[in-house]
Amino acid sequence: MSHKYKGFEPKWVDREFPKDSYRSIFKWGDPRHIKAPNENLYKLIKQVFHVDDEFFKEYKENLGFDKVQFDIPSNLDQLHINAFKEIVGHDFVRTDDYSRLSVAYGKTMYDVLRLRNKKIENLPDAVVYPDTKEQIEKIVEYCSVYKIPIYVYGGGSSVTRGVECVKGGISLDMRLRFNKVILFNETDQTITVEAGMSGPKLEEVLNNAKKLFGAKRTYTCGHFPQSFEYSSVGGWTVTRGAGQNSTYYGTISDLVIHQSYATPIGVVETDKYPRKAVGPDLGQIMMGSEGAFGVLTHVTLRVFRNMPETIKRFSYMFKDWQTAQEAAKEIMQSEAGYPSVFRLSDPEETQIMLRLYGVTESPLRHLFDIKGFKEGEMCLFLGFTNGEKGYSINCAKNIRRVARKFNGMNLTGEVTKAWEKGRFTDPYLRDTLQDFGIVTDTMECSVNWSNMSYVHEQVRKYCKSRPDTVCMTHMSHVYPQGANLYFIFIAKMSDPDEYKTYHAGILDAIQKSKASMSHHHGIGKMFGPWLEGSIGKNEYSVFRALKNHFDKDNIMNPGGTLGFDIPKEQLRFLKEDDKVNL
Repeated sequence: MSHKYKGFEPKWVDREFPKDSYRSIFKWGDPRHIKAPNENLYKLIKQVFHVDDEFFKEYKENLGFDKVQFDIPSNLDQLHINAFKEIVGHDFVRTDDYSRLSVAYGKTMYDVLRLRNKKIENLPDAVVYPDTKEQIEKIVEYCSVYKIPIYVYGGGSSVTRGVECVKGGISLDMRLRFNKVILFNETDQTITVEAGMSGPKLEEVLNNAKKLFGAKRTYTCGHFPQSFEYSSVGGWTVTRGAGQNSTYYGTISDLVIHQSYATPIGVVETDKYPRKAVGPDLGQIMMGSEGAFGVLTHVTLRVFRNMPETIKRFSYMFKDWQTAQEAAKEIMQSEAGYPSVFRLSDPEETQIMLRLYGVTESPLRHLFDIKGFKEGEMCLFLGFTNGEKGYSINCAKNIRRVARKFNGMNLTGEVTKAWEKGRFTDPYLRDTLQDFGIVTDTMECSVNWSNMSYVHEQVRKYCKSRPDTVCMTHMSHVYPQGANLYFIFIAKMSDPDEYKTYHAGILDAIQKSKASMSHHHGIGKMFGPWLEGSIGKNEYSVFRALKNHFDKDNIMNPGGTLGFDIPKEQLRFLKEDDKVNL
């Protein structure tokens, strides 16, 4: 909870709710944890949406405390249910309402709005909880014979409708039993785990490698997405995810060494070598397939020495977005080492972050005025370095040198520490605000330095075309050639269809501005209509050929994943369209 306000504070929902309720499904993360905006952020929200304290005296949305209950029968024949029970055990196949709904939605705001409105759709007919690789292989083989659709639920943090069971069938819920360590190899500095392994469990195992495996030192996975606490290794892999520390450690496509899949054509495994030149890279082909080719079972990851004592935190303020971009590019192209966390906020996000982290109440606020840093123009840059002590120190020195060159104001590492406190908990704000009809959600895209300003301008232009809408943007996951742009929008919105239309407009703006429509969130079913237009018709035909090879009967995550089996009239912005110059 926030500290007590000096004035009126809304009654943020901070009480227990039934474990079998709708809220237990759509709420972010730990059911016992909530996060409310501090007083400064609350005041900003009132200002943006032209409301007063009176508006916040009554909840605007269904709180979701009702028990999950609906009249949608399972269409799976009892013969098949019994067969799955024979494979995984009687207690690990479920067809009750709650189990089915709990794996039917991810965590995009579209999912939350549908659940609050009790709009129930795209349910599996049964939920299966596998325990071993062999069980999954048997399930896929069985479903291949009887043409039963298969979906996979890892951590459920998808923001692309990746887990929805559009065609019914079964959903494999990996959380309960399929989350074990298979092998820790200190010689090769790798770990092999089951796909349902969660981020926190993986990091705990690596941090305790001395005790658990008799290792010489402790390790870290190096992969920390904002969804870290509630996402799985399998989900990271099949969506080509990226963690907040990716500028140093790399994205998941850099970290994965080996994958094993259960597919309709049999088991498919990639090799385990760090590099090879034996034709196209099968590992990269399978990564990002989002369950459309098969079920990922085992993953081998690179791991890193755990050296938290070498971290060097930094934060700087630049006078404007263009100057901040130039500084960021110089840091990444100077060949003096890359920071680990690299986050550069545009003016609107900077304004909100200063309120969220309490900087507006500190002496720094007056220093900004003295130094000529103007609210609504200045940009906050923060992060930290990792690695060997000398490397980390040198990287931090280079960042300081570049920041001085571009007249950045040194804010020390205290701002970064404030950001770290909320790096995994900020999504909890979504629930408290949405109780009052205010949605918060994210979109991201990949850009080059050469088109970054244009993409930033065009996407924000669309986002802000909706009256009284906040659009915060930051740069992260940075490379010598470009970066990821992350757009966070806040708006008064309650209708799922209104949200879907607005979301589609953002994707249109991203694609029209010639950015890649996803850097690390994947495609799922929500982004599917744009995929062919994004990569090109000839290029997309390769995806179709792979789908036909692995899954000719379309039982693996069907219903729009990666744009497959989407009606032609729903496709958006194909390259050959005269209307759009892609």
